[in-house]
Amino acid sequence: MKIKTKFFAGCQDIVGKREIEIEVEEGMTAGKLLERLIKDNPGLESLAKNSLLSINMEYTSLDTLLGEGDEVVLIPPVSGGGDV
Repeated sequence: MKIKTKFFAGCQDIVGKREIEIEVEEGMTAGKLLERLIKDNPGLESLAKNSLLSINMEYTSLDTLLGEGDEVVLIPPVSGGGDV
């Protein structure tokens, strides 16, 4: 089954693309997808530990099962501006 994965900020810089489409096997969880993304892009490992995942625009846990056509977004931590 195919899913779409989007990346922002530092994650996008590491992957080199804002969006990719991935073929995954039935029964894959968000956590297993994250492991695969890290394997393919080792630089993601440090960011992924503190990142959030969303599936179809809803925050999700790593044990959530993926479905055909899902849109997964890896949202890295964001630091704030400066002094006011």
